[in-house]
Amino acid sequence: MTQPHRRPRSAPRARFPARLGLLMALGVPLLGQAAVPATLSLQQGWQVRLAPGEAHAKDFPKAAQWLPAQVPGTVQTDLIAAGVVPDPFYRDNEAKIQWAGLSDWQYQTHFKADPALLAREHVELVFDGLDTFAEVYLNGKKLLAADNMFRQWRVDAKPLLKRGDNVLEVRLYSPIKKLQPWLAKQPYALPGAYDSAFGDEPVARHSSTYVRKAPYTFGWDWGPRIVTAGIWQDVRVEAWDALRVQGLHIAQQRVDADTAQLLAQLDLQASRGGEVQLELDVLGPDGQRVAQLSQKAVLDPGSNTLTVPVRIAKPQRWFPVGYGKQDLYTFKVRIRDAAGDSDATQRVTGLRSVELRRDKDKWGKGFAIVVNGIPVFAKGANLIPFDSFPSRVDAARMHGILQAARDANMNMLRMWGGGHYQPDSFYEDADRLGIMIWQDFMFGGAIPPYDVAFRENTRAEAEAQVKRLGDHPSIVIWCGNNEVQTGWENWGDRVTFKQSIDPEERSRIERGMTTLFGTVLREAVNKYDSDTPYWATSPGTDFDGAADQPDDGDMHYWKVWGGPALPVTEYLNVTPRFMSEYGLQSFPEMRTIRAFAEPGDLQPESPVMRAHQKFDKGNGNQRLLLYIRRAFGEPKDFESFVYLSQLMQAEGIALAAEHLRASRPQSMGSLYWQLNDVWPGASWSSLDYFGRWKALHYHAKRFYAPELIAALRNDQGQTEVTLVSDRTVPLAARWRMRVMDVSGKVLSKSEKPVTLAPLSSLRVGSFSDA
Repeated sequence: MTQPHRRPRSAPRARFPARLGLLMALGVPLLGQAAVPATLSLQQGWQVRLAPGEAHAKDFPKAAQWLPAQVPGTVQTDLIAAGVVPDPFYRDNEAKIQWAGLSDWQYQTHFKADPALLAREHVELVFDGLDTFAEVYLNGKKLLAADNMFRQWRVDAKPLLKRGDNVLEVRLYSPIKKLQPWLAKQPYALPGAYDSAFGDEPVARHSSTYVRKAPYTFGWDWGPRIVTAGIWQDVRVEAWDALRVQGLHIAQQRVDADTAQLLAQLDLQASRGGEVQLELDVLGPDGQRVAQLSQKAVLDPGSNTLTVPVRIAKPQRWFPVGYGKQDLYTFKVRIRDAAGDSDATQRVTGLRSVELRRDKDKWGKGFAIVVNGIPVFAKGANLIPFDSFPSRVDAARMHGILQAARDANMNMLRMWGGGHYQPDSFYEDADRLGIMIWQDFMFGGAIPPYDVAFRENTRAEAEAQVKRLGDHPSIVIWCGNNEVQTGWENWGDRVTFKQSIDPEERSRIERGMTTLFGTVLREAVNKYDSDTPYWATSPGTDFDGAADQPDDGDMHYWKVWGGPALPVTEYLNVTPRFMSEYGLQSFPEMRTIRAFAEPGDLQPESPVMRAHQKFDKGNGNQRLLLYIRRAFGEPKDFESFVYLSQLMQAEGIALAAEHLRASRPQSMGSLYWQLNDVWPGASWSSLDYFGRWKALHYHAKRFYAPELIAALRNDQGQTEVTLVSDRTVPLAARWRMRVMDVSGKVLSKSEKPVTLAPLSSLRVGSFSDA
């Protein structure tokens, strides 16, 4: 037996804090009075317009004038609100908003700086997210250049501040306009994702490959092409004097039923050296203090990391839903210097151990998530972004999707790599609900550039995101990308591309991939969240051989629906160690369809239905009809087509999921594609854009139940019956079987006692139609 797949430990590091969130009036203390950092939100008073000289001003003159802007937000949502463009989700309006992604934009706001603010030692401007190529000007002078949607940007603003009114300007540049002239001069374009349906980029020469921006905004096979631009996350001024806490991380060195051996790691900035007092309070799940520690330390000017060992006896551990409680501890830290200047932060986390178990066995090499020593069969789905416009998504909407997943007996969601990292509130909700998160880094399948600048930009992004998210107990695995390796090895366009370049260049591209996903991102996780496993690529074997193998690592299985469009019974012929993608399409219910279509659009091949069907460039409804006809014959009308699409999807995915669960422990995961939608249309989801349950989601509640009877009939008329239990204790039961004819007459019946071992499946019978 091999050792569990653990990540090596690293030197203590710190996390970005969940800061004690009071928005304080900016001010300077009186002489001798203690000072604390203060924050001024800059979300109000923004305006947006086309950049001066933009060609699109001729056709859209209103957009060339200052319009009210929401921050956080996007240019496109402001244009919709101002009536400049129609709702792109309605009918085929997607085409009418494409010009916005081909334009440069200018944001502007004003804020006051009084003498108190100007007297602070440090005044910093902080953008939590800029989408994507941006320049920031303060009072007409350039302060910052940004090129990564997924990074926080912090810059010293004090030298450019003036007393009274200050003008803050953000200039945003179209990634297509910026990159296409450069790309046209290159000897080749790296293989990307999807060609534009609107002709704004040459075929197979994708800007998205070369920019750290959410890939799905350039269009996917389940969502529209809306190349967003905007100040998409919070912006603020932070002012401080002697001390500023940068992060708090709780490293879980050892956690079991007896002891939690932890290390609180505080990262902070100091204006000057000297002695400080650090105080740490630990509150248990009931809010009562379980530990209190205090120590002195000496700071150097600049960056410092302080560590405090913490031991908790008999910890109340965090478990995935179905395996125990979701207990959470709160760690509060305050630091104070001799002059009384101070800062404070807190971190809420769950105490748990997690490993990726990769034992060799008679089926190959396993892939099992083990939490607190329990091998957990992962039951769930893949999660894509909640909307084409992230700023429209609030905590309540995210909670509704997460709650629906839990209500369907899911215990894991895979945060797919073609979207964006979710806000803190999403992961906090997952912590409370006990839903494990498989967290991809944001690579959706395109082959990444291998230059050092791109790699280091990604390194900074990864380190910041792991610092921010690494203390969430719900994150049980980090993964470098979605489908980069399997695409490089197997997809036709990649095979053709490899043949078109010289062997040395191919080697450079391959070394770049293995360096980025095998080393750079792995190092970020090992440095800042060494308690959690890292996996290089999905599907894959952690670069230990070819990707997408049934006997090693995780697998994406698309021979059903994709490629040869095999019948759903083919699901019974493949048993991967962990199935992290598989799926069938359906349409949402008629109420959702009528929200984007008119009565004359209600035909599978109408222009509007094709516009809302992104698979195979709009031809996906023919694939959908193929599967419907196999199962039920010809639908009599459009409403029947919609209904039968959901029923076909539900029954097909149920067959696959039950087969995977019945194959435990050979297979230890079932994550179907996909849970949710970014807009209303045909897709593989079980919840539509409005959160309405499709038939699949109702089926999931049954086929993901803790106890399952899996009756799996193949296309030869043979039915295998397997009993499955996720319980951690033996389950004594009786199982009954009745054989009936089509009229309901019972031809035979039997009843037998059975005891199911913990965490097991047991085959109890095989029956033929004859």
